[in-house]
Amino acid sequence: MTDISKPDVRPANPRFSSGPCAKRPGWTPEALSDAAVGRSHRAKIGKSKLKTAIDKTRDILGVPDDYRIGIVPASDTGAVEMALWSLLGARGVDMVAWESFGEGWVTDVVKQLKLADARTIKAPYGQLPDLASIDFDRDVVFTWNGTTSGVRVPNADFIPADREGLTICDATSAAFAQKLDFAKLDVVTFSWQKVLGGEGAHGILILSPRAVERLESYVPAWPLPKIFRMTKGGKLIEGIFVGETINTPSMLCVEDYLDALNWAERIGGLDALIARADANAKVIFDYCDANPWLANLAEKPETRSNTSVCLTIADPAVTALAPDAQAAFAKAMVSRLDKEGVALDIGAYRDAPAGLRIWCGATVETSDLEALMPWLGWAFEAEKAALSQAA
Repeated sequence: MTDISKPDVRPANPRFSSGPCAKRPGWTPEALSDAAVGRSHRAKIGKSKLKTAIDKTRDILGVPDDYRIGIVPASDTGAVEMALWSLLGARGVDMVAWESFGEGWVTDVVKQLKLADARTIKAPYGQLPDLASIDFDRDVVFTWNGTTSGVRVPNADFIPADREGLTICDATSAAFAQKLDFAKLDVVTFSWQKVLGGEGAHGILILSPRAVERLESYVPAWPLPKIFRMTKGGKLIEGIFVGETINTPSMLCVEDYLDALNWAERIGGLDALIARADANAKVIFDYCDANPWLANLAEKPETRSNTSVCLTIADPAVTALAPDAQAAFAKAMVSRLDKEGVALDIGAYRDAPAGLRIWCGATVETSDLEALMPWLGWAFEAEKAALSQAA
C-alpha cells in the first residue's frame, strides 16, 4: 500500500464526541473541589447550589423571568418525556422529525401514548421538513438542532406568536450555542452534557406560562410515573423549579455544571459561546469547500448545525460502493483516527447515513479542529489506497 504521510500537528484535545462532550478549556478535577458531596440535596447547601445553577442558566440563556426552569432526571430524554407524557393529549399534535431523536419522540407519542390525533411531518437526513405545513392550532413537538443529522431550524420565524397549541422543543444540542426564541417556545429541554461539556444523567426543563397553564388545567388519560409528576392538587409543584428536584441529583455533576456556567460567564456569556461554536464549525465548512471528497450532510447552508456537524464521504470511488461498504469505509477512517489518538468518537450516529460526526460546541478549541482537518484527509487517502489495493 502506498505510504501516506501523516500530518505533523495533532489536536491537543482529541475529544470530539457529541455527548458527553469535551470539558471546558482548562478543566481539571480540581474544579469540583467545592462539590457538596456526602450532603443531602435538600440541605441548605444543596438547595443553594441547585438554585444557583437554575439562576445562572436563566441569565446566560436569556430565559424570561416568568418561565420556570427545573433540573430533572434522565438527561434531555427525561425532560422531553416529562413534557410529552404530562402535556400532550389535550388537543391534536404535529410531530416534526428529520433525524433519529425526533423519530424517537414520534414513536413515543404514536406507539406508547397512542394518541389518535397525532400527525407526523418528516424529512430525510440532511433536510428540514416543510415547516409551513405545521398546524400551530395543534401542539407541536420538534428538535431545534438535529444532533444526529446536523440539520437545524435557522430561526423561529415559522412559529406564529398567536398560536393556539404548545410548542415543545428538544434543544439539547442547540442550547448555549444557538439563539433560542423563547417567546415562540413553550417547552424547552436540553442536557448540560452537550454544549457546556457537563456530565450525563441530568436534564433541564423550561416551561412557559402557557405550558404551566396546561399542566394546571389538564389531566392526561394515562397514569404518570412519580418522576413525571409536576403538579399536585391541580397546582404546579413550584419547588421543582427552585432547586427541589424530583429525585436525588448528583451534587458532583451539579458542581461541574456550575463550573461550566461560571466559565461561560467569564468568556462573555451566550454571545461568546455562539461565536466559539460558529468559528469551530467554520473550520469544517471551509475544509469541505476546499476538499470535495467530504460533504456536509445538511444540504442547505442556512440549516447547518454549528455543534453536531455531520459529514458524508462524497468521493465517487466511495459513493459507488454498496451502502454496507460505504459504512465500512467511514468506520475504517474513524478507527484509524482513533488509533492515532487524534479524534475520538467521531463516527456517524448508528441510524444516520454513513460518515462522520464532529462536535464543534463552545468547549472545543478552534485550534484543535484546525489540527484535525489534515488528519481527516490522511485517513481518507489511506483508506482509499487500501480500497484500490483490494480491488
